[in-house]
Amino acid sequence: MAVEMERESLITEALNAPVTAQRRVRNDLENSLPKPYMPRALKAPDTGHPHGTPGHRHYNLTVLQQHCAFFDQDDNGIVYPWETYMGLRAIGFNVVASVIMAIGINVALSYPTQPNWFPSLLFPIYIHNVHRSKHGSDSGVYDTEGRFVPANLENIFSKYARTVPDKLTLRELWDMTEGNRNAFDPFGWAAAKLEWGVLYILARDEEGFLSKEAVRRLYDGSLFEYYAKRHASNDAKMG
Repeated sequence: MAVEMERESLITEALNAPVTAQRRVRNDLENSLPKPYMPRALKAPDTGHPHGTPGHRHYNLTVLQQHCAFFDQDDNGIVYPWETYMGLRAIGFNVVASVIMAIGINVALSYPTQPNWFPSLLFPIYIHNVHRSKHGSDSGVYDTEGRFVPANLENIFSKYARTVPDKLTLRELWDMTEGNRNAFDPFGWAAAKLEWGVLYILARDEEGFLSKEAVRRLYDGSLFEYYAKRHASNDAKMG
């Protein structure tokens, strides 16, 4: 009896909820990643990188803050739209796309991060408060304080990577954003699709897949550093 109760307490699929079989979660993560359910403040580990991104410095910022800090061009803790624009240009987006995205990002995220009730028409994003801008209908890889939850990253791929393990097609990305939808959350629905769509454009491989490694490095911002260096190198060769 006790053995049966213990077995049932660990089952992740319910017969009367087919979606639990369609979207499977990992039950073996602790074999390669200590405490995968525990949110990490400073590092973004996965089963292949249990200590996070090698050589990436965290500067005692949360993983969400690290993601945003790439765009803080003068390191003052505030990201203005022109800094977002420069960061997007640095990683390879063209002028038109960078202008549109910089305006959209700062207009959408600025006010929740403000240190007071009064909005600023310069639309700054305060990195210290960026956890306040977390929207609904997301993957849950960032928690509400900006920490990184490894198990939720792994479950993105166990649930939706049907074609190749640890890689997502564009269709699978769409299915993932649909699966993460919260009721009555149109802002979150749109924001998730835009964010993942931009990542797919930036980081897809030659076969059209988005890898888990690219996604993981997006979360701690090291992906931006990688593409900025690559873009600068290409510009130097062309120059």
